[in-house]
Amino acid sequence: MAELSSRERMLRALNCQTPDYTPCSFMLYKALQLESKDYLEFIERQIAMGLDTYVMIPPRDPKVMTDTYNLHGMPVRFHPEVKIKEWKEKREGYSVPVLVKEYHTPAGTLRAEARQTDDWLWGDHIPFLDDYLTSRSVKFLVTEMKDLDSLRYLLVPPTAEEIEETRCQSEPVLAFAKEKELLVTGGWGVGADLLGWIYGLEKMIYTVYDAPDFLQAMLEIIAEWNQARMKVLLDLGIDLYIKRAWYEMSHFWTPTSFKKFLLPILKADVEMAHEAGAKFGYIVTAGAMPLLDLYLEAGVDVLIGVDPHEWDMALTKEKVGKRICLWGGVNGHLTVETGGEEDVRAEVQAAMKVLAPGGGFILSPVDNVREHTLVMKRNVAALIEAWQELR
Repeated sequence: MAELSSRERMLRALNCQTPDYTPCSFMLYKALQLESKDYLEFIERQIAMGLDTYVMIPPRDPKVMTDTYNLHGMPVRFHPEVKIKEWKEKREGYSVPVLVKEYHTPAGTLRAEARQTDDWLWGDHIPFLDDYLTSRSVKFLVTEMKDLDSLRYLLVPPTAEEIEETRCQSEPVLAFAKEKELLVTGGWGVGADLLGWIYGLEKMIYTVYDAPDFLQAMLEIIAEWNQARMKVLLDLGIDLYIKRAWYEMSHFWTPTSFKKFLLPILKADVEMAHEAGAKFGYIVTAGAMPLLDLYLEAGVDVLIGVDPHEWDMALTKEKVGKRICLWGGVNGHLTVETGGEEDVRAEVQAAMKVLAPGGGFILSPVDNVREHTLVMKRNVAALIEAWQELR
């Protein structure tokens, strides 16, 4: 087979076809991105390393901490009538200050409270959507059905001006991707992960049984908002739409509850991507094995985050490998960031042996390489060298 462009190679893998060789594309590579002067340099440095990197629109600066840092993609802006107040309190029974944030909307006030722990990243400010909220919240933003009318003022569809802003931000990246023949992705989409930020993961689990209508209403509001944002990126002609689903795994949802609450939304998202000519990627790094049949039913094209410490790779390949591309194979933190070079090589070898045959596999650390250390650099080099020997 003649050598393919990087985009062609990735598309063949996403189509569960056999490319000229198995691609290697890092899901997330924060350590390198933080030491790059801008997004395009970050991509160029990965190309120079021999990786089949992808570009994501709109581009995101990892050095800028925003109110929605954990949700990549288009900016999140509230209805213009929303007013925000914030303050800090010392409370009896708390060893750290409690931060308070109120969103005053025409439909009522939403209030969030969070413990200002020593590792808090935002000073005296509470972000809107962030993983830190799941374990540090004293009160989550949404607590009952009457809050949903106010929530709609925070989850508003993109305006014409915001759509144009996204298009303008994306144009240089799209031109660069075309020149370098790279895969173009867009995202991130979000569903139940957003519930973890505004409602709480523990309450989410109980609400499946205690207040299913309330849970359904929250998910429908999120899904409507997400698809409005999704359409903007699909209209720009992306190859792959990516949805984050770390909180949609079986640790939080049984197959029965997933099928009832999340599968209809996932099917609609997949159909929307396919109608636009794009593939659909789903980020889930643990708790996926009991849900494999449902991913097949939804029509997901690629499962992003196949961690060898969490997945039965052989069973996954056997069960879904002919219809769903698998992206991962090496653990990012335990192996690449803190393991030895032989540990890295062993995981690459195992992943290539189990997941690569027949195509439909993209090698990557799962899910991120964050720590900027000499150990990490040596291990990344060992990963790439082992991949090049085996691909």
